[in-house]
Amino acid sequence: MTDITGEGARPDEPTVAELAQQEVVDTGRSSVLVASGIFLSRIAGLVRESATAAVLGTAFAADAFRAALRIPNLLQNLLGEGVLSAAFIPVYARLLADGDEEEAGRVAGAIAGLLAVLTGVLVLVAVVLARPLTAVLAPGFTGDRYELTIDLVRIMTAGIGFLVLSAWCLGVLNTHRRFFLSYVAPVVWNAAQVTVLVAAWLIGASDTSTATALAWGVFVGGALQFLVQLPTVIRVAPTLAISLRRDLVGVRTAARRFGPAVLGRGVVQLGAYVDLLLASLLATGALAALGYAQILYLLPVSLFAMSVAAAELPELSRSSQDPDELVGRLDAGLRRITFFIGFTTVTYLVAGDLIVSAVYERGRFEDSDTTLVWMILAAYSLGLPAIGASRLMQNVLYSVGDVKGPAKIAAFRVGVAAVLGVVLMLQLDRVLVGAHELSGLGDIPGALRPLPASVRETEDQLRLGAAGLAIGSAVAAWLELGLLTARLRARIGPRKKVVSSAMLRVAPAVVASGVVLLLLRILLGHLPALLGLLLVVLPGGVVYLAAAREMGVTEVEIVLRPLRRSLRRYAPRS
Repeated sequence: MTDITGEGARPDEPTVAELAQQEVVDTGRSSVLVASGIFLSRIAGLVRESATAAVLGTAFAADAFRAALRIPNLLQNLLGEGVLSAAFIPVYARLLADGDEEEAGRVAGAIAGLLAVLTGVLVLVAVVLARPLTAVLAPGFTGDRYELTIDLVRIMTAGIGFLVLSAWCLGVLNTHRRFFLSYVAPVVWNAAQVTVLVAAWLIGASDTSTATALAWGVFVGGALQFLVQLPTVIRVAPTLAISLRRDLVGVRTAARRFGPAVLGRGVVQLGAYVDLLLASLLATGALAALGYAQILYLLPVSLFAMSVAAAELPELSRSSQDPDELVGRLDAGLRRITFFIGFTTVTYLVAGDLIVSAVYERGRFEDSDTTLVWMILAAYSLGLPAIGASRLMQNVLYSVGDVKGPAKIAAFRVGVAAVLGVVLMLQLDRVLVGAHELSGLGDIPGALRPLPASVRETEDQLRLGAAGLAIGSAVAAWLELGLLTARLRARIGPRKKVVSSAMLRVAPAVVASGVVLLLLRILLGHLPALLGLLLVVLPGGVVYLAAAREMGVTEVEIVLRPLRRSLRRYAPRS
């Protein structure tokens, strides 16, 4: 049997076939549990964002909060789920598969202790250096917006630290196939923020006071998200022994993977901070609009890509020495991902304004804000299929011990996205404004902060530059997917083209639903958001399911099976 981990197989190591005989794992069910947890947490996130949009709109306090959350969020993204997926879960899963629960408990406890110390130090540094960090990462902020951002960073950073420890809980629970709790836990994080938003609105708090209260909601919510998982972690891992040991073989293996994984995540985060830096140079509200679009853009990635990738990672790690097994799991996972993301992509492109309006347009979030956020969302959506597939491709590479490859590819993607983003941010505004005027939707208002004439045509165009950043990200996402595919083929040898085949099989259904969505929009004209979702998006979804079923896409049953059960349950009996 080929050893593709590069570390050499032990003579007494159980084979994939032996492990399969011990237990049959239904990863389809696991991905449903992950998706269910993510769905509930994302719905809570949409409620939070809708409340934020209604209370703060795209005012300077919304920009400040968005930037302040992004800065400490670096800790979560560097040390959280993505890094632990690459460094910790494969090691922990392999120890459990070998039946060495005592060693697994020691390794998991040592990782927790070391992670807590590292996180604590970084939190302290971020609090102390909040002012220079804000100046570097949001150079366009001045006056009240700048000072408020600094205060919010200091409040929220400790709360984000709790989210790092929450990600460690997720790693333990996922490996023990307890998927639902770890992914539904963010509901309490969102609930804490919604609670303070409602309270601030009821008492008529100022924008500054509301943003500050919201930051405290982030802090409290982070602690709650960690604490709700901890009892179950202790129960499923009774051998857990918290320590700071670095002499354990599993800890050393995880540490070797940790550096490249952090580098890879750091490169990705560098891209996010380039977006933050550039958006801060645009008009007031551009950064907030970018954030509102990203919430909707990341929703299908979380529901349909991360759920599959997270459910598959422990199983991929257990079967990491069989290339055929890996390709089989990759093929099945990509088919599920592309089936769901295909329709989401075309819906965001054709009818995204209905979704943006339904989620955000109330209170201080106006029609012009809806148009702006839709433009950004549509641009991001061009890269959705690639982003979804890449999440699973990365986990397959992690499972075979390749952490450096995804990191290098991520660095290339970020570089491409940054260069394209700068160019398009400065030039796309002319095209977008012209298209907007031709569409008859009217002018986009905005009393915006003046910038040098070399980077603007009119003040009203400045916020539209954020769509250029999104297009740069979409183009770079497809390049990343191509490089990940080539990397995996080099690791496990030539195999069938699972990525292209997964996408091509749903392409006819995507085209058919897109045509229907477009025709309905033209025929029905402007509709209220909820009515539009009912009369436009719902028929488009029905056409997508019908066309996919006609093309033999078996994943249609994931949607139709529960619908049939519901109809049989509630159908009148003769």
